[in-house]
Amino acid sequence: MRTIGLIGGMSWESTAEYYRLLNEFTRERLGGLHSARCVIYSVDFAEIERLQVQGHWTEAGEILAAAARALEAAGADMVLICTNTMHKVADRVEAAVSIPLLHLADATATAVRASGLRRVGLLGTAFTMEQDFYRGRLEAGGLDVRVPDADGRAIVHRVIYQELCLGVVREESRAAYRKVITDLVADGAEGIILGCTEIELLISSEDSPVPVFPTARLHAAAAVHAALSGTRHGGPTASR
Repeated sequence: MRTIGLIGGMSWESTAEYYRLLNEFTRERLGGLHSARCVIYSVDFAEIERLQVQGHWTEAGEILAAAARALEAAGADMVLICTNTMHKVADRVEAAVSIPLLHLADATATAVRASGLRRVGLLGTAFTMEQDFYRGRLEAGGLDVRVPDADGRAIVHRVIYQELCLGVVREESRAAYRKVITDLVADGAEGIILGCTEIELLISSEDSPVPVFPTARLHAAAAVHAALSGTRHGGPTASR
């Protein structure tokens, strides 16, 4: 098995999920006591979040690029950015190393297409929902992407940063997300992309009338498949 390099800490709550998923998928594929070969570089999310708010993406990209170089030096054979939003600087990270970057949006688009769907609703941070770096990548992958209205986007963003990134899971927030999902389905969405890795702490397939695509799970499955290339893919595509 090749070594998977993770740029994590954004937030550590979802990075912990990545670590669990990588090891679960590896055990499913190889059996017994097998676990994933991986290296984690965990950044200080407070620093990254400050740069996001200030619009200092170049500086944030330099931090993640340095993390990627450290992972490569530690023996990683590939790099994953364990957050959807920071794929805004994916090109800078990719340029900093000679090992491949497994882009989260690509893994997600592949899973959606494999399910036979094309028209999807996207939940995530305001950066992810409103800017083109992520939506555009999904659309380039053949998807028709819908996002919530302004009020819905504000609710989704607030819950991510003020609750989920702090490990807080509230039933009233789950109900609010369910309403946003219902509105997206009414707008024609055939599936829902959980386009922030923390959303999987709050929302599951039981909260949606259409299939959901949990991006951390899909990313981890794609990483294990790449690390064990040549063997049977055991990762999931969607959750119903």
